[in-house]
Amino acid sequence: MKDFLKVTKALSDPNRVKILKMLQHKVMCVCEIQVALGIAQPTASKHLKILEEAGMVNSQRDCQWVNYYPADGQDSPYAATLLGNLRHWLEDDEDVRQLIEKIPTIQREEIMCKREAACQQS
Repeated sequence: MKDFLKVTKALSDPNRVKILKMLQHKVMCVCEIQVALGIAQPTASKHLKILEEAGMVNSQRDCQWVNYYPADGQDSPYAATLLGNLRHWLEDDEDVRQLIEKIPTIQREEIMCKREAACQQS
């Protein structure tokens, strides 16, 4: 029951569901997710940690980036089932649709350049 509750609790937050929907369309790093949702970086990291612990997402380091993507569900049959269904759910939700449309305009390199420029100006 513990694994089941982890998965259902992970999906109990709207931002975590939005993160999963975005990751179905693009592998993303924390800074891209942060910008897309308009939340603080620590908040985005916390959401990703909860999703990862529930077996809903995986991550892989690529130089300076940590890329997040949907898990394949091998670690949890509950995660596998819900991830499979979530692929078809909420596609017509207005918030989800706006996020999906926004994804191509969010580029991690530009986010980092803006942050570096802001730091240099301070």
